[in-house]
Amino acid sequence: MDNRPLDYLIIGPAHPFRGGIAETQHELAHALLSLGKNVTLLTFTTLYPKGLFPGKTQKSTQPEPQSLNRIEELHAFNPLKWGKTVKTILRLQPKVVVFRYYTPFLAPVYGTIAKKIPKSIKKIALVDNWIPHEPRFFDTLFNRYFGAQIDAFSTLSETVGNQIEKAFEVPLWKGFHPIATALLPPLSKEEARKQLGWDNSKKVVLFFGLIRKYKGLELLVQAFTDPVLKSEDIHLHIAGECYENENKYTDLVHSLGLDQKIRFDFNYQDKKSIQLLFSGADVVAQTYHSATQSGVTPLAYYYQKPLLVSDVAGLKNPIVQDESGVCVAKIPSEIAIQLVRLVKSDTAAFHQKKIVEALPRYSWDAFATAWDHFISEV
Repeated sequence: MDNRPLDYLIIGPAHPFRGGIAETQHELAHALLSLGKNVTLLTFTTLYPKGLFPGKTQKSTQPEPQSLNRIEELHAFNPLKWGKTVKTILRLQPKVVVFRYYTPFLAPVYGTIAKKIPKSIKKIALVDNWIPHEPRFFDTLFNRYFGAQIDAFSTLSETVGNQIEKAFEVPLWKGFHPIATALLPPLSKEEARKQLGWDNSKKVVLFFGLIRKYKGLELLVQAFTDPVLKSEDIHLHIAGECYENENKYTDLVHSLGLDQKIRFDFNYQDKKSIQLLFSGADVVAQTYHSATQSGVTPLAYYYQKPLLVSDVAGLKNPIVQDESGVCVAKIPSEIAIQLVRLVKSDTAAFHQKKIVEALPRYSWDAFATAWDHFISEV
C-alpha cells in the first residue's frame, strides 16, 4: 500500500464488473500510476438492479487487474449505504475525487456523495455520455443535479463536451477515447480465421459490441440486400450481447434471405474473442443512428482495421480526421457501395497506413498527462 497522500480516488465500475467502462478505469489508473500518482479505484458492490440490466451478467470472469488499489463498497441505488462511502472518502482525504459518469442513473448516488465532500477536495466528472441515446423523462433533471456538485468536467469526446458546456459554466476538458493497452496482440488474418473456422477467401465485415436500437444494425443488414453488395463474396459477422429481442435481427436476416451471408454470436466477447474477431475481419462497421463516441473505434485502431461509420458527429470525427475509414449516410444502398469499396486491398491498405500514423495520438499516457494537467489547473 502506498503511504503517500492519495492523488486520485476514481469512482465507477471496475473489477469485478465487466465491460468497456471498467476496462478503461483500469487503463486510466495504470496511466496515472506511470506518472507517479497515487491512485485508488472505488467500485460498486451492486450496480444495476437485475430487472434493469438487459445483459446476461454484470460480473467479469477475468482475473483481477494487478498492482491496482481497489475498494469495493458502493451500492448504486441504496441511499442508506451511501454514507459509508462518504466516510471512506473523508478517511482517505484524496486530492481529487473522479466520478465516472455515463448514465443519469448514477446521478443520485454520485450527486449525493459529491455534495457531502468538503470543498478542499476537487470533484471532477469524467463523462462518457451526457445525453442518453435512449432518453427518459428524468435525464435532464438528474444531469443537472449531478453537474451542480462538480468542480470541473472532462470528456472522452468533443461531442459530449459540447453538450455539457450548454448546461454548465465550469472548467471543461474535451478529451478523446484512448486505445487500450491491455489487449491481446494482433494475429495474422490467416491464423485468426483458422481458429475461428472462417474461410480465407471471403471478405468479412465485423459489427462488434452490445446491440442496442440506436446502433443501427438493421441498416447494415439491409445493405446486404443491395445488388452492389449482394453480388460480392462479402459476409457479415455480428458479435455482442443483444440488449433487444434477438429475434428482431435473426428474423430480419431470415426474411431477407441472408442466412448464408450473415452470422450471429450473441455472447459477451472476452479479450481472446476480441483478438480473433478483429484480427480475422477485413472491415469494422458502425452504422449507428446516434453516437457521442465509441469504444469500438479504438479496438479497430489497435488491430489496424479500416472502419465504416455513419455520418454522425461523435462517431465520424476521428475517422475523418485520421482518414482511418469512410463515413456514409445512414442509407443501406450507400453503406453497400462503401463497404465494397472499403474491402478492396488498395483502399484497405491506405486506411491501415493512416491508422498506424494516428496510433501515438491516442495513447493512455497522452490522455493521462493532458488530463492530469487540466485538473491541476482547476
